[in-house]
Amino acid sequence: MLDIRMIRERANEVQEAADRRGIDCDIAKLLEIEEGCRQRRAAVEAMRAERNARSALIASLIREGRKSEAEKEKAAAAKLTDRMTADEAELKRLEDERDRRLLEVPNWISPDTPDGTTDEDNVEIRRWGEPTAAEFPVKSHVELGEELDLLDLRRGVKVGGSRQYVLKGPGLMLHRAVQQMALDLLDDEGFTLLDVPVMAKEEAFYATGFFPVGLDQAYRLEEGGHYLAGTAEVPLVAMYAGETLDLTEPMRLAAATPCFRSEVGKAGKDVHGLYRVHQFAKVEQVVICRADPELADQWLERILAHAEKLLRLLELPYRVVAVCTGDLSYKNYKQYDIETWMPSRGAYGETHSASNLLDFQARRAGIRYRDDIGRLRYAYTLNNTMAATPRILIPLLENHQQADGSIRVPEALRPYMRGMGEIRLQP
Repeated sequence: MLDIRMIRERANEVQEAADRRGIDCDIAKLLEIEEGCRQRRAAVEAMRAERNARSALIASLIREGRKSEAEKEKAAAAKLTDRMTADEAELKRLEDERDRRLLEVPNWISPDTPDGTTDEDNVEIRRWGEPTAAEFPVKSHVELGEELDLLDLRRGVKVGGSRQYVLKGPGLMLHRAVQQMALDLLDDEGFTLLDVPVMAKEEAFYATGFFPVGLDQAYRLEEGGHYLAGTAEVPLVAMYAGETLDLTEPMRLAAATPCFRSEVGKAGKDVHGLYRVHQFAKVEQVVICRADPELADQWLERILAHAEKLLRLLELPYRVVAVCTGDLSYKNYKQYDIETWMPSRGAYGETHSASNLLDFQARRAGIRYRDDIGRLRYAYTLNNTMAATPRILIPLLENHQQADGSIRVPEALRPYMRGMGEIRLQP
């Protein structure tokens, strides 16, 4: 979240940032409620001081044997307590309303974020590799998966309902191989690899900025009020909530987890195959660093480069785009997406997302560090998808299909596939 004092000082800029994102957020109303809180709090504190003074006076009158005067003061104190109780209740109501509105205020927007309303307005920064024109009819990942017995959508739906799937044999091996390659690359980059809970408390989602805006995307478990995380970003950040960290060097964290998203509002969009499913797996990168904008920019480029390295090893054409204001997540200050070429779509499809949040997330989670002169500061946080599968299987199968219907396994992936160089239907 943003600091309420900063919102007061830069109200117009905060409102402009919300408007550019297309987010309904009334900053003037928030500040009006905050002023009401301030006034009501001052009134309650004045009444509390008066009550304490009356209590001392009553005690003094009783010691002096002036009972009738003491009884009058008790009656006045009781009325004062009633008024104070009512004002405290109103203060609590105002504070709850202020906090609710404060959680809905989006982050700042970086100066180099392009304006736009949808992902169609995202701006290409660079690309690697060129989509190759096959000399044979190109098949979709669903066709390839079913013909090679790698994928069973029908039985996935039979078991789990819509947008579920079953991966089989080499299909499962590919799914796991990409994850392990991603983890090995991050291990080489000095990341701490973690196995973390994906069933998290509600406060973990609020602390990391996924609630209240993304509440409809999460699956809630009835017992205990827990939710299933759609990314390891939630537990990786929330595990340090309320702590003061040593950030002499940035913390580099990574986890491979199952992930769950309800995909509410996506009805009819990318529902066929493996592009938009309810259950998937991700290897996620998270960096927690000092509140240094230049340092954060450097780390955004570094974690983006890690994902690009993976795609190059997988020999997949991709492009990097700067996400526009209308497509920018409300918690992100700056965001890049990586889109990988998917032949059956005849287009690039999003496979990775890298974000710089400044202190927006750490402020909510209460993650701080001491700067060079010992002051407590809120940290900066960044994150990036290293690999999301089975979505990554779409370009992996489609780009490496061969004329005879088999799939060539990229050389870098073969050690993770028990040396398998091709995937073809076994006789």
